[in-house]
Amino acid sequence: MLDYPLTQNRSPLWREWPRLARSGFAIAVFLVCVPVFIEAPLAQYFPVWGLLATVPWLVASSLLLRRKATALWGDLLLGFTGSWLAGSLYWGWFRSEPLLHLPIEAIALPLPIYLICRQRWLAGSWFAIGSFLGTAVTDLYFYLTGLIPYWRNLMRSPADMAGPILHDTLNLVGTPWGIAWAVVLANLLIAVALWGLRRPQAYWQAFSGAVLSTILVDVLFLLGAMAS
Repeated sequence: MLDYPLTQNRSPLWREWPRLARSGFAIAVFLVCVPVFIEAPLAQYFPVWGLLATVPWLVASSLLLRRKATALWGDLLLGFTGSWLAGSLYWGWFRSEPLLHLPIEAIALPLPIYLICRQRWLAGSWFAIGSFLGTAVTDLYFYLTGLIPYWRNLMRSPADMAGPILHDTLNLVGTPWGIAWAVVLANLLIAVALWGLRRPQAYWQAFSGAVLSTILVDVLFLLGAMAS
């Protein structure tokens, strides 16, 4: 088991959390929020390059794992690499079919599940689980509110038609049904993330960072849709 030494203090207060655990949270937030706005357009316009970008991520993870000082980064980057692989496949070739989103996003999950069972590289593994959980809840919102056809139309329509489609989408999100489910599912994710944040281990911090970042990414996409 790859372990990261943590203090025995289990206080949930931020000022008393182990520094390394806080780093796991911060790294997870970074790995979800920043690359997501790079991967989707890269995979859409240059799908092969988006897929091949998985290789340098994997190499970087391997190199970082060799040194104790950078092992946490390498661990988390390994979990991120699996998410990048799945994302590049979906957004590169299957983005117009939302029903395939979760099945493709799940193709890399067997590895983190196996590593968790073996108690190895837990930070990256739990990061991958948290990232997938956030994605699954977001997709569930699309199903519950009837947004799936809009997703499909947006991906299949020319760029000059994006504005009207996004406008219709926002109208549906702004209904009482859409708002109610947004509140319910957001609170569900927040509750799960806070449950993880109360634990001092770096891998739980990474899990919570990935889950909470999903909400942030969704809000940023919503603001982008409103701006368009």
